[in-house]
Amino acid sequence: QVQLVESGGGSVEAGGSLRLSCVASGLTFSNYGMGWFRQAPGKEREFAAGISRGGSSTYSENSVKGRFTISMDNAKNTVFLQMNSLKPEDMAVYFCAVRLGGYASMRWTEYNYWGQGTQVTVSS
Repeated sequence: QVQLVESGGGSVEAGGSLRLSCVASGLTFSNYGMGWFRQAPGKEREFAAGISRGGSSTYSENSVKGRFTISMDNAKNTVFLQMNSLKPEDMAVYFCAVRLGGYASMRWTEYNYWGQGTQVTVSS
């Protein structure tokens, strides 16, 4: 059974940093595409960053480019999202997801497994 567990969310002031983690069980991250998505109240789920099989390629949504970095620790079967220079508009529930194809995608509908989410709150 595949299970994804996110952690690392919390409350920070604007300009602060957080590091989200997503640990998987039941599959090996490095074989698949991984994505971080976020959803703010009343808004659609949106792509934040993705990483392809084995960390071969990474992708970021334009609004987080240069501030968010996705990475993978294969030995720990963990994907990270380092978030720097956080802004109030980054506040959302953040989800990690696995896409059984080898590449990440910006479309949340293409992902097969999801974590429960972790809340990120950014105060101005």
